[in-house]
This record gives sequence, C-alpha cells and structure tokens, in this order.
Amino acid sequence: MGWIKQIYDCFQAYKIWFLIIIATNLLFIFFAWLAYPDTFKALVGLMIVYTLIIICLPVFLMIRKQKISEAAFQAFLLEPNETNEEIFCQTIPNIHRLFTRRMGDLIREYQVKLNDQMMELADYENYIEGWVHEIKKPLSLMTLVIDNRGDEMSPLVRQRMLHIRDQMLGDVERILYFARLGAAHKDYIFEPVNVLAFCKQVAENHQTLIDESGFRVHFTGEEAEIISDRKGLAFILEQIIANSTKYVNQHQAQPALRFETAYDKAGKQIILNISDNGPGVSAEDLPFIFDKGFTGRSGAYTREATGMGLFLVSKMANDLAIQFDAKSDLGSGLTISLIFPHVE
Repeated sequence: MGWIKQIYDCFQAYKIWFLIIIATNLLFIFFAWLAYPDTFKALVGLMIVYTLIIICLPVFLMIRKQKISEAAFQAFLLEPNETNEEIFCQTIPNIHRLFTRRMGDLIREYQVKLNDQMMELADYENYIEGWVHEIKKPLSLMTLVIDNRGDEMSPLVRQRMLHIRDQMLGDVERILYFARLGAAHKDYIFEPVNVLAFCKQVAENHQTLIDESGFRVHFTGEEAEIISDRKGLAFILEQIIANSTKYVNQHQAQPALRFETAYDKAGKQIILNISDNGPGVSAEDLPFIFDKGFTGRSGAYTREATGMGLFLVSKMANDLAIQFDAKSDLGSGLTISLIFPHVE
C-alpha cells in the first residue's frame, strides 16, 4: 500500500500539470474526430497509450528522486553538517536550496549552543554530586562529636543537634536524588519487602525529626509483602515523613502519623496509606502538590517549603512503578496512598 500512497502524493503535488496534459489530450482527441473520422479510434488509442507512458515515466522518476531526497534529508537531520547539507541540496529544486542552507546554518548554531549547555549542565551535576559527598564528611564528624560528647550536652541541646543533623542529611539526599533524575542508568534492585516492618525501620531512622515535631507514629493493618527497591522506597517514605513534620501545626495538641496497609481485591494490589492530622491542603492546591516548585497555601504558611520533596516522591514512585494518590481537606490532614504493582 505504500507505493499507492506515493503515487497518490505525487499526483497531488503535480496535479496541475497532469490536468494540463489531460486537457491537451482531450483537445487533440476532438481535433482527430473532426479531421480523421475514419481512423479516429486508432488515433485515440495511440494517444491514450502515449499519454499513460509520458505520465507513468515521470511519476516513476519523481518517486525515485523523492526516496533519494528523503534519505538525504534524514541524514541531514541526524548530522546537519555542511556535507550532508550539500548532498540534500543536490536532490531538491534550486528554488529551495537557499532556504535549506539558511535552515542548516540555524540548526548548526543551535546545536553548538545545545552542546555548550549540555556541557555546563554536566559540569553542574558533577559539582553538585561532589559537593554532596564533601558535605557528608562534616556531617559524619558532627555525628561523631554528638555520640562521643553527648554526655557533656543537655538532653535538649543534644536532641536539637540530632534534629538539625537529620534535616541536613535529608536536604543532602534530596539534592543527590534530584541531580540523578536524568541519569540514563539507575541501580534499582527489586526484592521482596515487608512493607510495615520497613516503614517502622524508616521511622526509627528519622526518630529525631518525629520527636522534635512531637509526632506519635501508628502502624495499622496486616503485614504485606511487596516487590520494590529498598533505597528508592526508603527515600519516598523519608520525604513523606519530612513533609508531615515540616507542616505540623504549632498549636496542635497531639500530632500523629499513621501507616496503614490495605488490599485492593479488584486490582490485587497492596496499598500503603500514610496519613497525618496536620493543617491539610486546600481543594484548589491538592491537584498540584506533586508539581515541581509548588508550595501553595501551606508553603506560604510555613515559609519553609521548596516544593521539591513531593515532586521527587512522584518521580521516584514513577521509576518504581508505584501509583500514588493524595486526599486532604483543609484542616483535616493529608493522606498519601502508595499503590504497589501486582507482581506474579
């Protein structure tokens, strides 16, 4: 069917000339009928055969030339250097060559700018990753000092120091994950994970953030086994915990964080609901909380939001094939649901 379309496209492109040829033949057929009525049928047959020949031959040549031109154009798009540009120009009419050369100059100019920007971006990513690894050294030293000199500090000071350290570690992890978003290869290792036990472990690792905010953590539902990457899933849970502790209401009596498992029988999927009883999100802000840089009313309230935590959660969840959903009403907390894929 491809060659039929090519013939049709050729007729559409040069239909005015084909109409002129057909009109000319009709005129000569009329003259032949007037001048040679005895041999009219033979003359008409010859004229039709001749017309088909002079139409089919150019169509064949044009289709062949079009294929050559398309191949040259593809090569020019893949590598818009001057050599490929000249080869492409040889396959098109002279009237189009000037525009093609201008297009080639613009493409090469933008390609140079794009290459420069890619190099700058690569340098920036390398700097960020290097900075992240360097900043971990003083953080490790800070941990060592707190562990070895903790008895010289008051319990309140030690707790605040641990809280600040964990906040800094969370910020560093966010920077590192953000820098790796565009990586071509990601070292995910999918393995069985007991979801509630894993949530308890992540919560214990961030106990200082939870204690500083005065949260009580609850785990409900039945234990369930999922297939996921431990590092990626831990990052998702850490960001959700950090988000809840960040937006805790200062006048809230008993802030709580709940991890609850559920099972969707229809989709055979395990669902993890993570809920807090914080200030919540307004209905107009809720659809956008996973967008990059979005802070909304809550961000304006705390003046601390960057709009990156839940954005990174959405990206990581997408990489791990985890569906997510958020439900909230202003003043009644936020619930984020992680829907894990069903794996046979």
